[in-house]
Amino acid sequence: MAANMNLDEQARMEMVAGLEIEMMTDMYNRLIDFGSLCDIGHLLSLLFNNRMTNVCQKKCIPSKYREAELNKGEAICIDRCVAKYLEVHDQIGKRLTALSMQDDAINKRQ
Repeated sequence: MAANMNLDEQARMEMVAGLEIEMMTDMYNRLIDFGSLCDIGHLLSLLFNNRMTNVCQKKCIPSKYREAELNKGEAICIDRCVAKYLEVHDQIGKRLTALSMQDDAINKRQ
């Protein structure tokens, strides 16, 4: 009986992995299609969000799912991870904006 449960669990894990690969492939294909329709800022934003999702999921959620829902520790970890990513993204955006404004001011003076 235990061997059957392990096989069932193995089959479920393989199915989940297959669905995840299919989902990521579909998202990648949509991203490529979308890239031809939008500007580079939107594309970079999508790539940033995809990267954030992958990193936070890898960091906070074990690869072997024990239950269907996130537990409290996983949810807190994801909240903190996303908050850090967004804070850094915001700081980088502000810094790049300031540098761009400085460059514009220098170019106007010349």
